[in-house]
Amino acid sequence: MPATTKTFEYQTFDAAGKRTKGKVDASNEAAAAQILRGQGLTPVAINETGNTLMKKELTVPGFGGRVTLKDLAVFTRQFATMTASGMSLLRSLAVLEEQAVKPKLQKAVNEVRLDIEGGTALSVALGKHDKVFPTLMVAMIRAGETGGFLDGALDRIAMNFEKDAELRGKIKSALTYPVIVLAFTAVLITGVLKFIVPIFEKMFHQLGGDLPLPTQIIVNISHSLVWIVPIVVVGGAIGTVLFRRQLKASPRFRLAFDRFKLRLPVFGSLFTKIAISRFTRNLGTLLGVGVPVMQALDVVGATTGNAVIQQATEDLQTSVREGHAMSSRLSEHKIFPPMVTQMIEVGEESGQISQMLEKVAEFYDREVDSAAEALTASIEPIMVLVMGVVVGGMIVCLYLPMFSIYQNIQGGSS
Repeated sequence: MPATTKTFEYQTFDAAGKRTKGKVDASNEAAAAQILRGQGLTPVAINETGNTLMKKELTVPGFGGRVTLKDLAVFTRQFATMTASGMSLLRSLAVLEEQAVKPKLQKAVNEVRLDIEGGTALSVALGKHDKVFPTLMVAMIRAGETGGFLDGALDRIAMNFEKDAELRGKIKSALTYPVIVLAFTAVLITGVLKFIVPIFEKMFHQLGGDLPLPTQIIVNISHSLVWIVPIVVVGGAIGTVLFRRQLKASPRFRLAFDRFKLRLPVFGSLFTKIAISRFTRNLGTLLGVGVPVMQALDVVGATTGNAVIQQATEDLQTSVREGHAMSSRLSEHKIFPPMVTQMIEVGEESGQISQMLEKVAEFYDREVDSAAEALTASIEPIMVLVMGVVVGGMIVCLYLPMFSIYQNIQGGSS
């Protein structure tokens, strides 16, 4: 079947830096961008008509404005496209500064542009803003500057961020359903405790008799709901903050938690595949632009987001420093399956290590897709069962007194 054509609104810059707006018909955003580039234009924003509100992100004052991976993916793609089209570095940064939506990103780009005007190298200027621009990006740009292929390095960075953003999007999609079900269950339970239980309690008092223990527990919870809910909310918020601080402050705690994540029954396999995909993609991208192996391993260890992988990269650094191949030490770490070790070994022997790493990353990207779909399919009945058990259990507890009341009526009549 032919692809459905959609209408996209776009904003572009031409070679002279003049902004243009308009609409274009294409099957998807990538096809729309290709059409615009074929016309000699540099796309900086493409949104499907009618979905503008869906594309916008809500920002709460005092909490929003954080530069996300999606922001960096868009930023680097625009940057790569502009430099590849022949636009000067300063002019590209000026356009990106004007185009930036997040204040933190706009401020960082402004300061980077001013530093470059003062004679500072792009990688050095970006490195001053490590909370906005990741170490991976700075290392690759430094390699691109050294090798004279900055536009190519920017293109590789953009591809890396886009794939990583797509990967995170798939994980969020897989986890959306259980989060919604849990939230709905919590609201439903709160509503039953707040409005339904008092009605049954009043009826029970009128009919007389003692309440069974399960029913009495639900009634007591209903009476205490006014202070239980704030305590749970505040306690959960404080616990989350303390937990995150402990993750940052204690490497040992972070390592133990990441190991626990990888061993979870349902989610462990998915987390493992994500970690391997990110490790192989980042390492392959760094080696592909000419970053030395030791520096690449150092950067990858700090950017995988998993302490188990970071520990493995530190061990790999020791092995490489001693003159051994990465694959010889990689097999000692159980997180890496034999296929990964064998592919890297073949890459080392053939001199195509970066290409092999990218092939492994692509394989695990597909594995993540399959795992996310399987997770969604398997978790739906589990969540429905959990919700049914919780709500059904509450209903049974509320109807338990009916049996004792009926027995009392039977005994009185006889």
